Amino acid sequence: MSQFRLFMKQNKQIRQNVKYPAVSSLRDESGNPLQWEFRHVTSKENDLIRDECTSEIPIAGKPNMYRPKLNASLYLRKLIAASVVYPDLYDTELQDSYGVKSPEELICAMADEPGEYGELAAFVQKLNGFDISLEEKAEQAKN
Repeated sequence: MSQFRLFMKQNKQIRQNVKYPAVSSLRDESGNPLQWEFRHVTSKENDLIRDECTSEIPIAGKPNMYRPKLNASLYLRKLIAASVVYPDLYDTELQDSYGVKSPEELICAMADEPGEYGELAAFVQKLNGFDISLEEKAEQAKN
């Protein structure tokens, strides 16, 4: 098989969903933290989320010139919400139980402890490849 053929889609590894106990205050009957299910977000989905969270800010002293500004906290909430498979953050009964109207608000209501939310955010970023540099990925591929 030529090297080029290795780039074909059928040779691409499928990323599996991952379970993670995102919130310690939600537990099963045995007292174990509930397992949430997360998926990998695609590059295209990530671009759409980033675009939704970016606004144009006027540049002072330069009429009709703008610079992009990313609302990083909104971006992170949307990335987490897009990654969650279970529980269904779009479920109106679940949203109503927390008194919120969007998956992003629900994330903050469910993971309402700042340290726990930070750990969840770090987990989702790592899951989506934001923890490894391109050089590290190349080194891993060699091994």
